[in-house]
Amino acid sequence: MDDSTILKVENLTKTFPGVRALNKVDFELKKGEIHALIGENGAGKSTLMHIIGGVLKPDSGKIMLEGKPVSFSSVHDAIKAGISMVFQELSLVSSLSVGENIFANRQPVGAMDRIQWGKLYRLTKEFLQRFKLDLNPKTLVKNLSMGQQQTLEILKALSSNPKIILLDEPTSSLTEEEIAHLFENIRALQKQGMSFMYITHKLSEVFQIADRVTVLRDGNYIGTRPVNEVSENNLISMMVGREIKSMYGTSKEMVDSEEYFRVEDFARKGRFRNISLSLRKGEILGIAGLVGAGRTEFARAIFGLDSKDSGRIYLDGRLLNIRRPKDAIREGIAYITEDRKNLGLFLTLTLRENCIAPILEKFSSRIGLLKGALVDQHVENQTREFSIVAPSMYQKVINLSGGNQQKVLLAMWIGIRPKVVIFDEPTRGVDVGARADIYAKLRELSSKGTGIIIISSDLPELLGMCDRILVMHQGEITGEVGRADFSEEIIMAYATGLANSIANNNHTA
Repeated sequence: MDDSTILKVENLTKTFPGVRALNKVDFELKKGEIHALIGENGAGKSTLMHIIGGVLKPDSGKIMLEGKPVSFSSVHDAIKAGISMVFQELSLVSSLSVGENIFANRQPVGAMDRIQWGKLYRLTKEFLQRFKLDLNPKTLVKNLSMGQQQTLEILKALSSNPKIILLDEPTSSLTEEEIAHLFENIRALQKQGMSFMYITHKLSEVFQIADRVTVLRDGNYIGTRPVNEVSENNLISMMVGREIKSMYGTSKEMVDSEEYFRVEDFARKGRFRNISLSLRKGEILGIAGLVGAGRTEFARAIFGLDSKDSGRIYLDGRLLNIRRPKDAIREGIAYITEDRKNLGLFLTLTLRENCIAPILEKFSSRIGLLKGALVDQHVENQTREFSIVAPSMYQKVINLSGGNQQKVLLAMWIGIRPKVVIFDEPTRGVDVGARADIYAKLRELSSKGTGIIIISSDLPELLGMCDRILVMHQGEITGEVGRADFSEEIIMAYATGLANSIANNNHTA
């Protein structure tokens, strides 16, 4: 191991019941390097990071830190050695403050081990200012947005001043502005000699932030390349073992089909106001906007999950009365949440149970007993149709990869045979192969006349999939962009509220 290498992994192997997660994997991280680690869900990326970060112990192989062999029995051991990890699933305590979370188990104490609250919040404020984050140290975490919580999770890891930071999907809940801010801080820390391992499903981020990239597939090491020597297609081929010619598929030419779904004058105080939209059969309509723009709240109100102060919904020219999700399902409206783990799936139940959850009545006898054969046939069809990879329909969903969990969520709701699908962040935390499968399924639904609304913070996804894009800012729709005018610059101008000022300046000029 030369002097430029801070971390080296050799022949690392880890097996779980029925699955070899890592098979003699090698990895090397240089001092002051940002090294991306990519691969499909189930490739072994998180397992490798969990071993390096002290969460798991390997079956065999060795880890060298600054030329010396190390073995960690806990996360605390890894932190003491200078390795901090930012987990994909947030580990913050929502009922505690920003300061209490950042300095968890490291609070400044005085006489009789009493926490010095004034000092704690002063240190927190100084730390937040260092990373240009405008947050009150006393704010409870539960009152922060998902993006703010994700940023806080990263700062918590940085607060121990580590030599190495392990980042597992750090931008999954961040806006474009927050991502740019994160990258700025990562580069600043890199200049100070800190090293980063960076897991991401967003290949664009590999080219934005990383120096080198390592690819894993099915638990095996595939290769490491300097980022400036590979293309996105090279990486996709290494990841999936096959060529994906068109990630988003082909957008069809929209014929002048009739409007068949309409939302009018939706409002909820403090969340959104004056929102109207229309949807044609087979149309894919995007909703863009920054975190906090009110997109998810608006969608939840359509589905009856949240209340609204005013608004009307029409389907096929008929005024609907949707007061709860059951009403929306009955009318053929499906809402697929952005938070599949906490709000979308029954993780401890089986694939079979999840697939029929929204439509139990369809498979029940008059006395409420499930028709087992009918259920099995439906689940087999959904598993095949959505390319869900699972040992059996009795596998618990919590044991499936992220991509397969997302496919189960999609299968659940498409199983109601909806007329309208509202899909919130359809590919968050999903690998490139599963993304292609999900996009293909949405294209197929669209071709059969289903109207689809995609809410996404991933602008390339919206530009690749949608026929039209509506943009929200501070609870209102600020712009509509047709396919012929698609550009990230126009959408971001609407999303940040700058479009009107730009137009006015141009008019004045």
